[in-house]
This record gives sequence, structure tokens and C-alpha cells, in this order.
Amino acid sequence: MLRQGPIPVFVHGAIEYLAGAFLIAAPFLFSYQASAATAVSIVAGVVVLVVAAATEGPTSAIDSIPISVHLVLDFALAALLVATPFLFAFSDEGAPTAVFIVLGVAHLLITIATRFRPEKSAGPTSAG
Repeated sequence: MLRQGPIPVFVHGAIEYLAGAFLIAAPFLFSYQASAATAVSIVAGVVVLVVAAATEGPTSAIDSIPISVHLVLDFALAALLVATPFLFAFSDEGAPTAVFIVLGVAHLLITIATRFRPEKSAGPTSAG
């Protein structure tokens, strides 16, 4: 289930902190008109920050969520971000719709490209 991609798990975690902060700030940066878009963006940002901080790994504040669970949450979050403008009826407003869809697709691609397992070290070899 855990694939080896080119993005280290540390970078994945750092990107999630940035994405969470961006989701919280986006309604104010892009002047969202729909209150649903503002509320969902802020809640989604907080959820991303909490999950990033609670997942086992180098960027974690507390190691509560196993990486395998985090991976499932990442895929669910990516799908939910893309669907959010349609689920919460603000797809007629361009800025939040674009932000949610772009972040959802980017999150999916980053998740697919992340190296969640530590690299295998060569270990000592015996010269004979």
C-alpha cells in the first residue's frame, strides 16, 4: 500500500502545513462571497493542520496517526476538496471553486508521489 515516490515524507508534511494555512487564509486572500466556502475552507485548513501534526513522522507534533491511516485520509481529503464546491453549492463562485479543485488535485498528486516508507540503507557489508 505504501509506494515509494520521489517526495520525502518530511516534504509532504511541510506541504500539508502550508496547505492548511493556505486554506485558512484563502477566504480572506480571495474575498470569497459564499459564506459556505469561507466556513468549509477554514474547517478544512484546521483539519489538515491537525492531521499533519498528529501523524507519525518527522514533521509531527504528536505521533498518534499511523502513516497508513494518514494515507487513506489524504486520498479522502483530495476527493473531498474537489467535490466541496458542488457539495456545498458554491460552484458558481470562481475563486473558491478553483482553489478547492486545484488543491484537491495537487494533494492527490503529492500523495501519490510521496515516499512514505524510509529508504532502505545499504547496511554494512563484510569484506571477505
